[in-house]
Amino acid sequence: MSVLGLDHVTIRVSDLTRSRRFYARALGLTEGARPPFKFPGAWLYAEGVARVHLVAGRPISGLETGAFDHVAFQGRDLPGTLARLERLGIAATQRRVPGRGQHQVFLRDPDGIRIELTFAADDGE
Repeated sequence: MSVLGLDHVTIRVSDLTRSRRFYARALGLTEGARPPFKFPGAWLYAEGVARVHLVAGRPISGLETGAFDHVAFQGRDLPGTLARLERLGIAATQRRVPGRGQHQVFLRDPDGIRIELTFAADDGE
């Protein structure tokens, strides 16, 4: 076996409606089909793949995720993304990857999860 890429990330949320709205508005993900689990949640899609699984109705406090720092998504349209985040009042910081020139944009979701959006070096230039 070898790893081919990131399939999805599962995030426990305190307010499902608020988090659905955030991931749709801030990141442009769309809600789609989800198996009939016995707990509330939502699956959010990017280009036909469920990349973010939101889980509600389970405690957030006391979760142990070790040294997990952030989740990163590939992005496109850096200028449009920055404009959308500003319009929504979502604080974001930017930097370039040394030696590669890729653009990184960091923000936080409503429950404090750190998100990185990575853009190609020539995106937006």
